Amino acid sequence: MDDSFHVFDTTLRDGAQREGITYSANDKLTVARLLDEVGVGFIEGGWPGAMPKDTEFFARAAKGELVLKHAKLVAFGATRKAGSKASDDRQVLALRDAQTEVVTLVAKSDVWHVERALRTTLEENLAMVSDTVSFLVSEGRRVFLDCEHFFDGYQHDRDYGLRVLQAAFDAGADVGVLCDTNGGMLPMGLSQVVREVAERGGFRIGIHCQDDTACAVANTLAAVDAGATHVQCTANGYGERAGNADLFPVVAGLVTKMGRSVLPDGCLTEMVRVSHAIAEIANIAPDTHQAYVGSSAFAHKAGLHASAIKVSPELYNHMEPATVGNDMRILVTEMAGRASVELKSRELGVDLAGHPEAAGRVVEKVKDLEAEGWSFEAADASFELLVRSEVDGRKPSYFTLESYRVLIEHRDDGRVSCEATVKLLVGNERIISTAEGNGPINALDQALREGLVGRYPSLAGMDLSDYKVRILEGRPGTDAVTRVLLETTDAERDWTTVGVHGNIVEASWRAMVDALTYGLSRYRGATKG
Repeated sequence: MDDSFHVFDTTLRDGAQREGITYSANDKLTVARLLDEVGVGFIEGGWPGAMPKDTEFFARAAKGELVLKHAKLVAFGATRKAGSKASDDRQVLALRDAQTEVVTLVAKSDVWHVERALRTTLEENLAMVSDTVSFLVSEGRRVFLDCEHFFDGYQHDRDYGLRVLQAAFDAGADVGVLCDTNGGMLPMGLSQVVREVAERGGFRIGIHCQDDTACAVANTLAAVDAGATHVQCTANGYGERAGNADLFPVVAGLVTKMGRSVLPDGCLTEMVRVSHAIAEIANIAPDTHQAYVGSSAFAHKAGLHASAIKVSPELYNHMEPATVGNDMRILVTEMAGRASVELKSRELGVDLAGHPEAAGRVVEKVKDLEAEGWSFEAADASFELLVRSEVDGRKPSYFTLESYRVLIEHRDDGRVSCEATVKLLVGNERIISTAEGNGPINALDQALREGLVGRYPSLAGMDLSDYKVRILEGRPGTDAVTRVLLETTDAERDWTTVGVHGNIVEASWRAMVDALTYGLSRYRGATKG
């Protein structure tokens, strides 16, 4: 591993302090493997001895449950307690017993915190740093020192933080990490301090930034520009309060904007996949607008943008999306022009270049429908059906509705039952199907599928995976227009359809029909017999 620059990830320790995140030991093992796949150099796994789950995680890793290709596992902990010896300190011994090659120690570097929070003398704090680093180095560990509240402390006393760093390096530490623990720094002031510390001390400097001013990524990149060669980040910026410096834009910025080679070959393109996978484990919806890796990071909505992109994509993309494993998307809305429609259609596999009249009709229909409340930017399947209907002269049709009926019965024991009946024509065959469900939409979906699956067996492999309802503004109370988005999935892919109506059941039916029609269109000729 190239040791000249460190990408140090603390998702499993500092990132786990985000409100709402709770990782099990199994989760931590899975996240560590994902971080290794994206090529980080160090993975800080937690605080052994202080938290039982972290102790279990390190024990299982040591027994071979965690095999890392790129990264080294790191244990985190504090320096020894005041007035004791590192060799007798139970938590320091737990760091040794975690059996990691690398240990990160956190130490106070602000005179206010030493005297008011730690309640010891400045000299004893230096001794705590020196003794703990020396002990762990003598046990064969590589030691990084996190200087907590370094930037705040530098404003109070420009020399004490450097004395802490000097004590650590004299005892054998490899890196001194300057921590913006309160997250209050801006890039201009932070880079000045980093440069001064690097020049005054001659130490190897790292940087750890919180995002309380929304500058954690910018502060991290500014620190590298000022001389830091070790960056601490968390996946998706997870962390306490406003979070930490986000690993993915930091790494992407270093590679694509600053020309730094900080990941192994082939790892940068894994960023989108890893970002979303970690979000899934954390049970937090991926941020669609996250820089570089968000699904909207390279999405274009305005017709003016699309016209330029049609000529040359780089005119409105700051980089090639595939570099980080992302894709460019064209959003089709009421703002769309012909270029947007043509680019989006091509993205979906329909070339409108030879159908200028159809393209014009699609543009007008999209504008008219969106004025009524429809939204196609999140419903690619419905948009594709609309385009194909204009190109082919008709919408694909696998059945004709004669009628549907939904009954809701509230019984005196409090139970609610729902039953739906659909009457359909498939060719010359009339089909009547009835089904129950846990709600009116579920019952209608079940009745429709049960009625059609005999003729279209591929429906058995399609499932409704998500259902979203939005009440649109413009009409008061229960008279409002409803928009429904349905996400459907099969073994290969997901697709989303939209329906709009003043009645929620009818809006759902329209989205449902599009969902099944789109799915069946992918299995042409899949009728029974």
